[in-house]
Amino acid sequence: MALPALAGSGVQFRRILAHFPQELSLAFAYGSGVFRQAGPNPSQSAHNMLDFVFAVDDSVTWHMMNLLKNRSHYSFLKLFGPKQINNIQSCGAGIYYNTLVQCNGRVKILTQNENGKLQAALVSNLKSAVTAAFLMLPESFSEEDLYMQIAGLSYSGDFRMIIGEDRSKVSNIVKPNMPHFQKLYSNILQACPQVVYKHQLGMLEIDKSPEGQFMQLMALPRTLQQKITSFVEPPGKNRDVEEILLQVAHDPDCGLVVHQGISGIVRSSSLIQSSKTILTAGLKKSVTYSMKKMYKMTKGWLRKTS
Repeated sequence: MALPALAGSGVQFRRILAHFPQELSLAFAYGSGVFRQAGPNPSQSAHNMLDFVFAVDDSVTWHMMNLLKNRSHYSFLKLFGPKQINNIQSCGAGIYYNTLVQCNGRVKILTQNENGKLQAALVSNLKSAVTAAFLMLPESFSEEDLYMQIAGLSYSGDFRMIIGEDRSKVSNIVKPNMPHFQKLYSNILQACPQVVYKHQLGMLEIDKSPEGQFMQLMALPRTLQQKITSFVEPPGKNRDVEEILLQVAHDPDCGLVVHQGISGIVRSSSLIQSSKTILTAGLKKSVTYSMKKMYKMTKGWLRKTS
């Protein structure tokens, strides 16, 4: 459940969190209200919305408790109760999104339980992002190139990058926050046998042989593997995934195929999630939020043309 609120200082994060039910597996704040982003007026990020993501084990129970504490945060869906709210949440990416929530009032993890499966999933997600980026990069590249590729994964195929987002968003995220990316990924890069990581130079080299690419393709999440095979496999044939990925590994356009697979997943999720926003946030908030996004996108265009 993502709940943007007006950003405050770092000490206010936990105060804001205290307004919500505490049965959370993971809660983190992210976005320009948390980490500085590049732009003509980076100091203005302190006035940006602060985005929270809450991960819970039982969303029906959590929504029931939150309706008691923060009923005004919900749209008209509150009239249908927590089960119906959960049904709406379950569509698409499984996220219930709300925006423009007023609270008293940087990615920063605020609370995280000791759930072993969750810990493993977080690490696996970082490794998967690195592997996907490797497949779309050339044999030799800089750390900044890598982090630009990783940061761009969740925007690849997102229609909001065409309508509603600053085209420089990925660059604005990565360039001021290189130390944070290095902290997240340096151990993974150093432990990867297929990578020569020249840390002092900020450069990397990756095995781009068909054998190397096949190993990387086999390490991708199952959903992405299946999406990739759907682009390659002609209708009516029933080869197994491993055979198809071996073919992709030998394809000079292997990186492009991976990019298409990721874009297909993101495009579908972003369309469903954006459609749900009208229900979860309500029409008035959705329009207000969209207008703010359009304003930011227009400012980005003007910066490039001036």
